[in-house]
Order: sequence, then C-alpha cells, then structure tokens
Amino acid sequence: MTTERIEHYINGHKTKGVADRYQDVTNPATGQVTGRVALATQSDVDSAVAAAQEAFPSWADTPPIRRARVMFKFLELLNAHKDELAAAITREHGKVFTDAQGEVARGIDIVEFACGIPQLLKGDYTEQVSTGIDNWTTRQPLGVVAGITPFNFPVMVPMWMFPVAIAAGNSFVLKPSPLDPSASLMIADLLKRAGLPDGVFNVVQGDKDSVEALIDHPDVKALSFVGSTPIANLIYERGARNGKRIQALGGAKNHMVVMPDANLDKAVDALIGAAYGSAGERCMAISVAVLVGDVADKIVPQLAQRARDLKVKNGLELDAEMGPIVTAQAHQRINGYIEKGVAEGADMIVDGRDFDSSTTGEGCADGFWMGGTLFDNVTPEMTIYREEIFGPVLACVRVPDVATAVQLINDHEFGNGVSCFTESGSVAREFGRRIQVGMVGINVPIPVPMAWHGFGGWKRSMFGDTHAYGEEGVRFYTKQKSIMQRWSDSIDAGAEFAMPTAK
Repeated sequence: MTTERIEHYINGHKTKGVADRYQDVTNPATGQVTGRVALATQSDVDSAVAAAQEAFPSWADTPPIRRARVMFKFLELLNAHKDELAAAITREHGKVFTDAQGEVARGIDIVEFACGIPQLLKGDYTEQVSTGIDNWTTRQPLGVVAGITPFNFPVMVPMWMFPVAIAAGNSFVLKPSPLDPSASLMIADLLKRAGLPDGVFNVVQGDKDSVEALIDHPDVKALSFVGSTPIANLIYERGARNGKRIQALGGAKNHMVVMPDANLDKAVDALIGAAYGSAGERCMAISVAVLVGDVADKIVPQLAQRARDLKVKNGLELDAEMGPIVTAQAHQRINGYIEKGVAEGADMIVDGRDFDSSTTGEGCADGFWMGGTLFDNVTPEMTIYREEIFGPVLACVRVPDVATAVQLINDHEFGNGVSCFTESGSVAREFGRRIQVGMVGINVPIPVPMAWHGFGGWKRSMFGDTHAYGEEGVRFYTKQKSIMQRWSDSIDAGAEFAMPTAK
C-alpha cells in the first residue's frame, strides 16, 4: 500500500521543507499507515513566517469589504467540499462521518461570521470631544499571527482562528496536529481558489520543535492554542515572556448535573451522546455525571444498557455511533485510567475494554477499538474524577442536593463546560449564576456557543483574556488605536503645560 506525503504549505505552494523528517499518519479504524507527514524545522517555520510577513502589508491595506469577498468565496467552496473534508477527518481521526460533518458545519459558521468583518471593524467616534478636537478609535491588524491546533477537531478549531484573523487583515501560520494533517492542506487549497493572496495563509506541519519555533519567532505577534492544560500554561508563560498576545485553551472535566425533576429519557440521551460521541475525545465531552438525590438509582441502569448497546464501528459506516480511539498510545493511556478507577474503588458498571472488535467492519481488526466505560460511586479524590481522560469513560458521582453539586464543580481545577438538566426555572437560574464555569448549558449537554458569541472556559481551562472567535476573536486579532485631531485654525491657546482636559 502506497502512503501519501503530507507536506507544508508556504507562500501559496506545497513544499516538503528543508529536512527529511516525517511521521506516520494512521487510520485508527484499520491501524494502517496511510500517510507520512513532514515535521518542520526552524528553517521551515522561518520560511512560513517570512512569507506571511511579506504578504501582510498589502493584505492589511486591502479594504475590509474586499477581504470579506474572499471569505464569501471561501464559504462557497467550503459548502461545496464539506463532505470531502468530513471524510478526511474520519479517515485520520476516526470520528464517525456524521460527527465529522457537524464539525465542518460549525467551522463554516465561523467563516460566515468573518464575512461580516466590515461591520465588526467599525470604531467609535466623538465629535467635539474638546473644543476644536474630534476623537475616534479604529482597530488595526497585528501582523503575522499563528494557530496551534489539536487532533480532535482538525477543521473546526483552526476555523476558530484563521477566518477572523485573516478577515481582520492579518496573515496566518497554522500548525495543525500531525495525527490528522490532511484537512489543513485541503483548506489551504480552498483559500487559494477563493482568491486569497499567496503568503496570507501558511501551514507548517510538525511537532514540538515547530511549536517552540513559532512561540519564539519575533515576527509572530499573537498565538492561539488549543490543547492540554500543561501545554497551554507553558505556551502562555513562554509567549508572554516573548511579548506576544496569547490565547491558550486548555483541558476540561465537564460535569452534567441531573436533578430529580429532570426528564430522565432526555438526560440519558444527553449523557450517552456527550460522553461517548467522538469516543470522548472532545474538550466539551461530558465525563462526569453528577446525580442528585435518588435520580442515580433510576438513571445508572439505563446508562449501562445504552453504553453496552453503542454501535462502535468504522466511522465511514453511516449507522456508527462511536469510532475508534485516535492512536494506539491514546488507547493505552485510557486503559490506564480505567485500571486506576478500579484500583481506587470506583464501581465498574460497564468495562469498555471488553469490547468485541469483530463487529467494527471489514478490514478493521487492527484498529484502536474500545467500547464505552461507565463507573458509579466515583468520589472527588479518585484520579478518574480529577484528571482529563479524553476517552469514552463516564464517571457517575452521587450528591444529596444541588448546592453540593455546585460546590463540587466549583472546587474542580477546570472550568470549561457544564450542564444541568432540570425542569425547575429557579434551579436553572441559580445554577447559571453560581457555577464557576465559562460555558453553561441548561438542558443542553454540550453548550458550545455559536459563532458570534465566542468560546472559552474559566480557571485552568483557559489562559489569556479573550475567548476564541466571535467579537472576542476580533479583539484578539486586532489592536485599538485612538486618534485625536485638531486643525490649526480651530484654536490658538499657545503652549499648555497642564494636563489637557475637556474645554
């Protein structure tokens, strides 16, 4: 079987770079190597940044309406090729095709938002702010900006970044995950076909070396990152030392509270989909069910049956509900967490390690397969409660009341997403006000905000002051300039040595 070479994209062209460093790309459903991705060197990163730096002045001077027209054309091409992108995601990541289609659709939402950049860049104006003086503000692009993105959303997460950044007048360097890199080159091709000038969007494939090169490069003015909390923290600190604007989204341990008055059928549906969708490899996956009062005895048996009945198979099969784990290493790591859960005293209800992979489809015997795992009577001291597993493992915690549930969640180091299922308006209102989490759902299991609202967690789930996309994204990728103007014939006050004030 021949394997594809997956290269960099610099200054409008694919290039293998200066070094012969490559890493295998694997189809997790079959376990077979399907490609070899280039790993960038410092020289490759320098070339990409230089191309972006050269393209920036002309692109920044392009009127926003013309930049928006490129985004509109890109949007048209995305809609025409969305299933091709989704199929590439499934082949390299493993998530089921329908889920991959949803990922692409949510990325397209951001592009649609970015098409409104002429309105989003409007500043404020005050006439006669003082005698003979007018004052206005404008937002201008930063220059070369970069994005470092994770394996779990190879289309959507980059689109949290580059459409807004580019529409605002910046040039962009993307460093995608080497686990599923093909989508990045498909995106680059569509942007070029949309009329984006060469150098405005560049892709450097790679590993830790290319990340460090981008963080340290003096011409990279801002950097967006999505990944684990330890790496997000390191990037935030190192980027700040280098004087960069940093937006670093980290890990999560998302809880879903189920109140005794909740619609249990809907709560079960929500937990199954949010815990096991994409094999739990989502930063917004629900990994902890907080079961209030006597609801646990009613809901756990239903969860157990549904977990056992999951259709786990090749994601290209349209009836698949869950695909494989992304890599053999990730599979081994998740197994280790399950073993810790058992060793630390959690009640194993369903063991995903017992999954029969013979049902996954033709040619899938060597894939990285696992079923859904369900634990009950998990306590806050246990590793499977404290740490992000990033796999199809749901931990059930029993609490006596909603106040205990809120305190439990607020005490956790992560604050990315949370949900509460209830039929009580007063419970919903107080939960939304009191919970210390950045994104909250009421009877919504995965409360990912729409394109115009912005995405971001609290506590150790987010490092930086501005959330991703939406108007927060516009602010992140631009800087405000205030201009005060007075003409010489409007006033003649002579030299003034006191602090100016409105007159």
